[in-house]
Amino acid sequence: MTDEHTPQTGQGQTGQEHASGDHEHDGMGQRGVTRGDHDMHQMTAEQRQQMMASHHQQTLWIWWTIILLGVWLFISPLTFDYSQTVVTPAGGRSVPLPLDVRLQCMFWSDLISGALLVLLGWRMLTPGRPRTRWVACFVGIWLQFAPLIFWAPSPLSYLNDTLVGVLVIALTILIPGMPWMIMMMKMGPEVPPGWSYNPSSWPQRWIMIGLGFAGWLVSRYLAAFQLGYINHAWDPFFGDSSRQVLTSNMSQAWPISDAGLGAVSYTFEFLMGWMGSPARWRTMPWMVLFFGILVVPLGLTHILLVISQPVVVGHWCTLCLLAALIMLPMIPLTLDEVVAMCQFMAKSHRDGKPFWRTFWQGDTIAGGGSDERSPDLAAFPQHPLRVTRAAVWGVSVPWTLLLSTLLGLWLMFAPTVFGSTDAAADSDHLVGALIITVAVIAMAEVVRAGRWLNVLPGLWLVVAPWVLSGGQSRATVNTVIVGVAVLLLSLPRGKVLEHYGTWDRAIV
Repeated sequence: MTDEHTPQTGQGQTGQEHASGDHEHDGMGQRGVTRGDHDMHQMTAEQRQQMMASHHQQTLWIWWTIILLGVWLFISPLTFDYSQTVVTPAGGRSVPLPLDVRLQCMFWSDLISGALLVLLGWRMLTPGRPRTRWVACFVGIWLQFAPLIFWAPSPLSYLNDTLVGVLVIALTILIPGMPWMIMMMKMGPEVPPGWSYNPSSWPQRWIMIGLGFAGWLVSRYLAAFQLGYINHAWDPFFGDSSRQVLTSNMSQAWPISDAGLGAVSYTFEFLMGWMGSPARWRTMPWMVLFFGILVVPLGLTHILLVISQPVVVGHWCTLCLLAALIMLPMIPLTLDEVVAMCQFMAKSHRDGKPFWRTFWQGDTIAGGGSDERSPDLAAFPQHPLRVTRAAVWGVSVPWTLLLSTLLGLWLMFAPTVFGSTDAAADSDHLVGALIITVAVIAMAEVVRAGRWLNVLPGLWLVVAPWVLSGGQSRATVNTVIVGVAVLLLSLPRGKVLEHYGTWDRAIV
C-alpha cells in the first residue's frame, strides 16, 4: 500500500530515514521498507524493484519464521494428542458435530494449516510474491475461527491455533509492511487538509491498540468458559448470573461461541491498529474502512446485545459489561479517522481519479502538511499526560454530554433503588444504556450532531411510565425528570476544540 513514511525492518537502516521536509512523529518506528534518499515521485520502476529486493533481504527472517511456525503447528496434534484433555461446552450446550468428528476436524485443520504455512513460507523466500503473503495471512485468520467453528474440545488446540494465527497475521502483513507497498507508495501529507491534527498518528492509535487488547483478554476469558475450558465464570458483583447469561438461549442462538466471536473481533481490532503509516487515512483507505466497520457497527451490535441482558435474560454479567465498556470509547476514538478517509476519497473522486484504485492503493492529496503537533510515542514514559492528551484529540467532553451519561447510568440502576420490576423498569434499563451510548459517541466532535438522537429517548421517558405502568410512583417521577433533563441536555452543541477541514460545517 502507499506510504509516505517507509518503515524500517529493525535490521539496520540504510540512508536517510525521512526525506527532506518530513517530520518524524510516528514514535513506533517504521516497519517494512527503507526509502533512503530517494524521492518516491521520481523513482523509476527499476529503482523500486531494487528497493524491493533490498527489503526482501532484510525480511528473510520473517519467512523462515513462518516456516518454523508451520512446522510447529503441523506436529502439534501429533505431539500433544488433543483427545487427552477433552472438555464439553458450558451449560450442556449441544453442538452440531459429535466429539470424535470435532477432534478429527481440529487434527486435520492444524495438520493442513501447518503444511500450508511451510509451503507458503518457502514460496515467500523468493521475492515478488504478494499473493502468497495474503494466502498465508488468511491461514492465520482461519486459525482464529477454526476452534470456534469446530468447538475445539481441547483447550490446548484453542490456545495453539489462536496464538499461532496472531503471529502469522503479524508476520505476513504488519511487520514487513503491506505486499507491493514499495511499488505503489506515494509521498503526501500526514495531516489532512484543513485539519488541526493527524487522526492516524501513533498517539491516536496506541489507545485503540490498548483497548482492543484489553477487550481481547476479557472476551477470551468468557469464551474459555463457554467452550468448557474452565468450570466457573468469575463475577464479583452478580454471582451466578454470569453463568446464566453465558449459557442462556440468547447466547446459544449463535452457532459458535459469541464470546469467542467477540475475541476474534478484538483480535483484528488491535492488530489493525498497527497497520499502516501515520498517514493511512490516505494511503490505506480500505483498511481504515474495514477497521471502522469492526469498531462502529459491530461494536454497536455488541453493546446492544449486552445492554439487553437484564430484559431478555433477566441477569447481568460483569465481564460482559466490561467488554462493552471497553468497546464503547473505541467508537468515538475511531470516527475521526474514518471521516478523514471519506474526505480524501470524495476529493479524489471529484478530481477524476479512479475510485477503486485509490480505495485499494491509496494516493496523495494537495494541501495538508507534515505532523508537527503529535508527540513522539517513545516519549510516553517521560511525558505520559502529553501523549495521552494527543491520543484523545478529536474527542471532547462537554458538561451536557457528561451529565447525560451520568443520568443514563442512574436510570439503569434506578429500578433497583426503587424496587421496580415491571415493564417500566425494563424500559429504564434499556433506555438508560442507550442514553449513555449516544452521549459517549457524541463526544467525538466529528459526530457531535449525534447528540440529538437522545431527544427521542428523552421524549419516551416522559411518556413511558404512564404507558407501561400507569405512573403515580416515585419511580415514575424519577423517570420523567430524567427524560426532561436528557431532552434539554441534548440541544446545546458544547465546545469543539479541533478543526476538520470541510467537515467543520457538519459539526452543528
